[in-house]
Amino acid sequence: MPSEQPVGSGGEHGGPLIVTEDETLLDDLVRLCAAAGALPEVAHGLPARKGEWEAPPLVIVGADCARRLRGAPRRAGVLLAGRDEDDPELWRRAVALGAEGVLALPDGERWLVDRIADAVEGVGPPALTVGVIGGRGGAGASTLAGALALTAARTGRRTLLVDGDPLGGGLDVLLGGEKEKGLRWPAFAESRGRVACGALAESLPRLHSLRVLSWDRDSDVVIPPPAMRAVMAAARRRGGVVVVDLPRRVDEAAAEALAQVDMGLLLVPTELRAVAAAQRVASSLQRVLGDLRVVACEAPGRHGNGLPPDEIARLMGLPLAGEVPWEAGLSAELARGVPPGAQPRGPLARFCAGFWERVAERGDGGGPGGGPGPERAPAPCDGGRA
Repeated sequence: MPSEQPVGSGGEHGGPLIVTEDETLLDDLVRLCAAAGALPEVAHGLPARKGEWEAPPLVIVGADCARRLRGAPRRAGVLLAGRDEDDPELWRRAVALGAEGVLALPDGERWLVDRIADAVEGVGPPALTVGVIGGRGGAGASTLAGALALTAARTGRRTLLVDGDPLGGGLDVLLGGEKEKGLRWPAFAESRGRVACGALAESLPRLHSLRVLSWDRDSDVVIPPPAMRAVMAAARRRGGVVVVDLPRRVDEAAAEALAQVDMGLLLVPTELRAVAAAQRVASSLQRVLGDLRVVACEAPGRHGNGLPPDEIARLMGLPLAGEVPWEAGLSAELARGVPPGAQPRGPLARFCAGFWERVAERGDGGGPGGGPGPERAPAPCDGGRA
């Protein structure tokens, strides 16, 4: 008989369904659902009401109930939970049930918490994450990061702008939103493990159709590496685009952010001293970032007289992502509170629009995998990333 006393339903997409009569296993699974921020429904067999089997984003079946569910309609998102993943009978039951994964407790607890949270949050492909770094001080990395984010949001992409440079003055100031309500970095300093991606985004200031995680002006809080890792992982799980303004010096927190960056843009003014400085920055970045590209930016007063962008890329030994021409009046507009890239026909906005068009032509390359049989939950790893 199906249970008529559900524990509850959780999350925007509903909570998982747990099917088991094993009270010890049920206690463990309910506890893990709570850790993932989800309230499950509980049944002792195939639910009687139409849709109760198909609707939940995830179904966790105890090994004790697997036999009686062999005739259940096939659906995605079914996991079989037991105590001994080396038991061949557990795997036979998983195949008969059409389960996509087998996990053994307690070893698979951390993996299951993440899997439950992903299902409840409705997580799709991770965000394309672009990091922007200045090749030297004053190169304009924060300005470019803000313009890239603003342009992405203007074209309809779900966008989150992250200020990864505690000495940068605050990207909310750059966007004219320092008085907007919402959380700043100090509120996340104690974050560990998994941060809910939806809750993260909703807690941040909304500026010019994008969400911004910035620093405040009243705190000297240092963000520990685990907090940076947790927040960046949550930002990526939200999907869309994440743009990160990063410092030139790679400390432990910056390294955690760089580890989750898909593409780095190193902004290099078109002059020889800037190239020399940028080469030192690039050498530290390449230890933790696989895809680093040069953006040449024309320095003031050097219209047509600076180093050619192709020559800069050659000297750097890096691919060229493009050139940002000098934009007269940009500094004055920023001083008036006009966000960077706000003028769609300006050189900065045109560069950003072209960059996102090229990215879209490449495609994100992501997508769910498939396989002929159930997947084994990964073994726990103390050094794993969120």
